[in-house]
Order: sequence, then C-alpha cells, then structure tokens
Amino acid sequence: MARHDSSDTPDTAEPTSEHPTDPATATGGHSSDPAASATEHSPERPSSARLDGNTVTDTEYDRLVSEFGAEPLSDEQIERLPYHPAIRRRTMYAGRDVDQYLDAAEAGQAHSIVTGVGPSGPLHLGHVLPLYLAKRFQDETGATVYLPFSDDEKLLSRDLTFDEIGEFTRDNLRDVLAVGFDPERTRIVLDTADADVIYPIAVSLAERLTPATVDAVYGEQDNVGLSFYPAVQATHLLLPQLVEGQQPTLVPIAVDQDPHVRICRDLAARESLPVQKPGALLGRFLPALDGPGKLSSSDDAPSIELTDDRETVAKTIREHAYTGGQSTVEKHRELGGDPSVDVPFQYLRYLFEPDDAELERIERAYRAGELLSGELKELAIDRIADFLADHQRRREALGSLADELGPYRLRPGERARALERVGVPRHRPPSPHQADRG
Repeated sequence: MARHDSSDTPDTAEPTSEHPTDPATATGGHSSDPAASATEHSPERPSSARLDGNTVTDTEYDRLVSEFGAEPLSDEQIERLPYHPAIRRRTMYAGRDVDQYLDAAEAGQAHSIVTGVGPSGPLHLGHVLPLYLAKRFQDETGATVYLPFSDDEKLLSRDLTFDEIGEFTRDNLRDVLAVGFDPERTRIVLDTADADVIYPIAVSLAERLTPATVDAVYGEQDNVGLSFYPAVQATHLLLPQLVEGQQPTLVPIAVDQDPHVRICRDLAARESLPVQKPGALLGRFLPALDGPGKLSSSDDAPSIELTDDRETVAKTIREHAYTGGQSTVEKHRELGGDPSVDVPFQYLRYLFEPDDAELERIERAYRAGELLSGELKELAIDRIADFLADHQRRREALGSLADELGPYRLRPGERARALERVGVPRHRPPSPHQADRG
C-alpha cells in the first residue's frame, strides 16, 4: 500500500464535517428490554459504525485506511507495540510511521504520545481507551505523554459558556490525573491557561496554513475561531518536539480523525520547522450503548461516565445496552447470538476483559446460545464496574487540583524552548517605568 509521507507529498484529505477535535458522536440503535433474559434484538439492527452520518462497515474501515494513505498494523508491529487488548485485538488497527516510533522506543531514544481531551462534559467510557492506552505506552516504552485540553475549541463549537467549560475542565482533569501518569514524563496543557505558549506557536503555524488546506479537511466552519483552530491542534501535536527536540510522536485516534493529523504532517514537512511528521495509531469506534457507532459526551445517547457507581453502571447497561441475540430465549438457544453487534461484548473486547482466552470462551458460548444476553450484560457490568471502582479510588485519593496539577505543567524553560524553535523571540514585558515613558 502506498504511503503518502514523503516531504513533498501532501497528506491532506477529503472534506469532513467534523470540527477539529470533536469527540465521536453516538449513532442510534435499538435499546433492549431490561427484563428479558435473552437478547432483545431488533430485526433492523445496525451492522456497521457511522462516520459523518454515513454507515461504515468493516470493509469501509479498510477502505478509509487505504484512502488516507495509512497502513494496517502488521503482525510484527502488533508484537512490538505495548501489550494491550486494543492492540492485540486490532481495535487499533492501522497507523502512520509506527516503525519509526518503535525503533526509537527500542533504542531508548526520545519518543512521545499525544492524546487530548475536549472538556465539553463528563468523561465517559469512550475516553477510557486513549487515556489508558497512553498510560500503557508510557509504562512499557518510557514515552513522554502530552495531554492538551481544548477548552477554547469547546467554546467555539459547543453551546457552552466559559464558566461551564471551566467546570468540565476541572472535573476532566481529576479523571486524567487518576489514570496515574508519571509527572516527570507527562505534560498537561490547557489552551487558555497556557496561551502564552500555545497562541504564539499557533500563529506561527497558521502563517504556513492556507485557507484551501483547511477548507479541504473541514469545509465551511461556523465561525472564524474554528477556521483558525487547526493551527492550535497542530501546535498540540508538535509540542513534544518543540519542547524536547525532534522525536517520533504517535497520536492514538479514531480513524475518522486522521485528516486532522495529516494537516499537521503537511506543516511538519516544511523545512522551516525543526520537527518530524507526527505518526498516528488509528482505531475503530467504541459503539454507543444503544447501537454500533461512535460515543460522544455531548449526545443525548445513554453513556457510562467515569464517576458512575456500580448501581448506575448496572442500570444503564441493563436498560440501554444494544444486544446481538434473538427475540426469545428459545430462539437464542437455537440460533445463538451475534457478538459483532452486541455492545456488552464489544466493551469487553475493547478493554474490559483483558484475558484473551476468557474473551474467546465468552464469544463461543454466546454464538452457541449457551450464554444469554442478560448473562452477558452481567459479565460486562462486573468488569466495567470493577474498572471504574479502581479509577474512582485513585480519583478520590487526589489532593487539591492546584497541587496535583502543578508537576504536570510546562516549566518556564520548556515554554521558552518551544517558542524559540518556531522563531518566536523572547519578549520581556516592559517595566512600569518603561511603560510610563512609552
């Protein structure tokens, strides 16, 4: 498969209607009757994910990778990547410049991961995978992890006030800190709070971005702020290198977000920037509870938040989780279920059942009709609730947000280096006497 990553070949993509950092949106499905012990299965059940409002089958996932110029992960790369269910089971199934990243990691050279948070609501299960995957990379390869918070973009793209976004940001930060990243190898960046470094770099990058490039990826935007935002997002992806020097960077994202990375890759190819093109690890969508598709904190679709207790998790899954079995117990015993569209099974597969042998046993039993949908739901409830209980214990053990966040902020020297590498001079504010004379 051809790779579009030479310095003279643009990586930009076909238009998409997504905002630059919009989380995935959930698609509709048929929720099930919580009282039934078999699967509650609609005769029109969906069998694919949705991308920008259009259904995307498994074959379409592969087509998107080919169209975007990425490559499916090879068996060798799977072996070399960190041991994680999303990688072993090919939820993360394609990438860009993965070998360069792995070569640096195996040689003990600098390498980094970037995964961000858009604080538009409480974090839910859709946010668990990229955060804990980044933590696994840090633990196993020694990666530096950068976690940008796009609070400014949420003001531009959501019907939210700064106060509301600030509340979500503080809440989301506690969840991110509870993941347990190493503060010596992690930097959390907030666009508005760190505007002294983010904005000058974004302006420098914006000078290199043409309207045609931005329009090709995002189409017509709702306001001029969103038209500028690709330069801010490129700043996020290049920041590890601007702070620490050239190094391979990997960005774990859903496959539909790849065009945003490719804008940054085009910028990084410019000789005037002392950076490498950021790589990407591309994944499938975590299905919404009520049907296959993408899960968004901003949708009305039911979701499980990271602060939900066991009872809430159980109620949400029992009442809303879309299943892949038959309409009656008798039919299910005879025909079996379809785990490929069963959301509780897919949640186990994505992350929450780490044991491959146990997952295979569950899948066989479900296909054979030996395991009912209600029973599969209870398995998912137990695994997810246990995971969240551990996460919440770490969250509750945190001190004040100011104290906990401090070690993760950019240091003054790091800020200065990042600005210098894009040619932004150090400006000292004038003294009061100079200001008076001016």
